[in-house]
Amino acid sequence: MIKNKDEKKEAKHSSLIVRWVSIVALTITVSFVIFSVVVYQIVSQQSINQQQETSNNVITTLDRTLSSIPDELEISNVIPSLSPSTRRILKGGPAISSKDINNGAFSDNLIASISNPDINVAVYNKHNEIVFTNGNTAPEFKPFTGNRMTEQVARKKGKMLITYCKVYSSVNNKLTGYIVVSNGMTYYNHLMSNLLHWMVIISLIAIVFFIVISYILVVNVVKPIKKMSEVAKEVNADPNSGARIKELHRDDELEELATSINQMLDRMQSYIEQQKQFVGDVSHELRTPVAVIEGHLNLLERWGKDDPQVLDESIKASLQEADRMKHLIQEMLDLTRAEQIDVQYPYEVSNVNEITRRVVADMAMVHPDFKIQLDEDDLPADTEIQMYHGHLEQLLVILIDNGIKYSTDRKQINVSAGVTKKDVNIIVQDFGEGISEADQKKIFNRFYRVDKARTREKGGNGLGLSIAQKLMASYNGEISVESVEGQGSQFKLKFPRLTKKKAAKLRKLNEKKQMPKSNLEA
Repeated sequence: MIKNKDEKKEAKHSSLIVRWVSIVALTITVSFVIFSVVVYQIVSQQSINQQQETSNNVITTLDRTLSSIPDELEISNVIPSLSPSTRRILKGGPAISSKDINNGAFSDNLIASISNPDINVAVYNKHNEIVFTNGNTAPEFKPFTGNRMTEQVARKKGKMLITYCKVYSSVNNKLTGYIVVSNGMTYYNHLMSNLLHWMVIISLIAIVFFIVISYILVVNVVKPIKKMSEVAKEVNADPNSGARIKELHRDDELEELATSINQMLDRMQSYIEQQKQFVGDVSHELRTPVAVIEGHLNLLERWGKDDPQVLDESIKASLQEADRMKHLIQEMLDLTRAEQIDVQYPYEVSNVNEITRRVVADMAMVHPDFKIQLDEDDLPADTEIQMYHGHLEQLLVILIDNGIKYSTDRKQINVSAGVTKKDVNIIVQDFGEGISEADQKKIFNRFYRVDKARTREKGGNGLGLSIAQKLMASYNGEISVESVEGQGSQFKLKFPRLTKKKAAKLRKLNEKKQMPKSNLEA
């Protein structure tokens, strides 16, 4: 059953391309249909206007000619009013005869108006009787309101335009008859038929073309998403998997997303490794003190509780081991937190001068038998770095305390601080045993102790320098050591120096981060 659900989900995911292409195809189809309808209507209206203008010109010319007749229109008075050429055209004859050429027939205004084969003219009297018509089919008359009316008539072959006009005598303004002009609009019907034909063909070709293009584009977008999904599934199945999204070479949002996912997976795996290492370190390092406490408790249970000396020794040893376990756990927690600085303290700013002075003074008070001196002549008072102040204090305490542990006869610790154009440098120098060249490469490893017996005697767990290195790495700093056996060691901390502008920006972001959510929402 679970398998079937997974398969259905896979099918849904695999149809993403189909859904996107369908949406794009539908959008393009609707857009082309709307565009085609608009273009078709515009061309149709413009062409009809031209045909209507042609019909109106014929009506106007005939009306101007026939309005000179004072009485009702009849065959007897209409024919004389028309020129010979016009009469010949109305009767279906040629527009120009050899006789008209000699007599200047091109001056006749009606010739140009009614020579169009699409134009059929009929002149009616007031009794709706045809007085004149050209051709065998005369346009029918029907009553109409107003002086002129135009209507479109649909036919099988296309549209027809019919114009009706009342004729008034220019002599006495009396109604004398009617003119009806039908325009077959052959050119218009042919034009619109061809336009519709080609629009359908071009639209289909364009839609298919854009669907193919959209398919290519959608596949180009979905392909990296599929890769991301495959990597996510692999990591979900095995959190320790090293699978990562390969570089997409796109320089767009998908490339940024892939990079962010890889960084997220790296961080997640880093946290998993930290957790595993923490558990491993705890189980390994706590085994000894737990065994010691268990041994003393067994001793007491058997016979030591009746012996005051054994009881006292066992209790002291158990308390000592318990205290060492407490410090060990705290150091391991500090080590784990040092690897998560960018989450806990992303915008903290510290004044190096103030913190260095305070830590050196505190350590000098705690260890009066040591001479701990500070040289900060090359450190401006307003020098700042991007670091939580507690972590800078912790770094200095670790290095000074480490120098004190490994000091010999010369009980002196020198702390110096200075700046360059881009960096802040802090040096902690002791004059103790020194570190061999082989050990210098290992001292930053977890639980590594140069002299295990001496360190255990002093209470060290070998985590101090490892914590220091993790802190420096988390804040984009560097820690290094120079040492000569028998002469002492010199630890150097190097931080990126903050400009005043950058420090102010970080403070502003830190204030915003620490602001309660209610204030932000308000």
